Amino acid sequence: MKKYLFSFLAVLLFVTPSFAKVNAVATLPWIGSIAKEIGKDRIEITTLIKAGQDPHFAEAKPSMILAARKADLLMYNGLELEIGYLPRIIESSNNPNIQPGKKGNLDCSQFITPIEKPSSVDRSMGDVHPLGNPHYHFSPKNILSVAEGMTNALSENDAGNADFYRKNMQLFKDRLMEKQKQWSSRPLKGKKYIAYHKLFEYLANEYGFWILGYIEPKPGIPPSAGHIQEMIGLIEKAKPDAVIATYIAGKKEAGALSLKTGVKSVVLPQDVGATEAAQDWFSLIDEVFKGLE
Repeated sequence: MKKYLFSFLAVLLFVTPSFAKVNAVATLPWIGSIAKEIGKDRIEITTLIKAGQDPHFAEAKPSMILAARKADLLMYNGLELEIGYLPRIIESSNNPNIQPGKKGNLDCSQFITPIEKPSSVDRSMGDVHPLGNPHYHFSPKNILSVAEGMTNALSENDAGNADFYRKNMQLFKDRLMEKQKQWSSRPLKGKKYIAYHKLFEYLANEYGFWILGYIEPKPGIPPSAGHIQEMIGLIEKAKPDAVIATYIAGKKEAGALSLKTGVKSVVLPQDVGATEAAQDWFSLIDEVFKGLE
């Protein structure tokens, strides 16, 4: 009897599918949020950059390298947004799965068409991104393409759960289509704003509002007193609907302009987790639309 029992258990162990989770690393919270929508309980996600950090100025840490060393799949924004820390993490991880060109290395920007790609770049232009504006995560159209790319990457890395990932992708797409109907009804078309940083251009292009100028004279360069005076003049002339900042950049400057001009200032979440309400990508975009109204 024991002989048959052991034989049965051996067969059971052999035919039972593995439920080991895909170990995924995301550089930014919004990437981890979308990956969780697709992977749900079949993936384990570590996010390197927290919502309160400015990804432009992040640095590689030993904990990040350790996370990358264990990763089956590394997902990142691309367009050189992570140029200051990610190459070192990848190299130092000694993980062959996530090296450039390998199936465990997923540059999410490959699925979108960048805007604002400069014809030439030099230091006098400030912290300009030579490959184009990297903040495409505010674009619902782009996010649909990114989610599809993530689905394919997860399916390639974990073929046994490919149907599960594709089913979740369809649910994500259906939810996005419904949300787009809501977002399209928001009264934003034709509105005008002054922003601190070039974050919301993709969203402006898709939903028909205008960003007339920037508190930063150049990307990554704090405004001078002279530039602030120029912004005051622009605001008094153009009469924008609001001055936009985020929780990690421009709150003080936007508030000061508001006091001097009477135009309201609005602080928007820049990524998932920046506010209590913005707990996933969908609620992040909801909060941005609410703030812009």
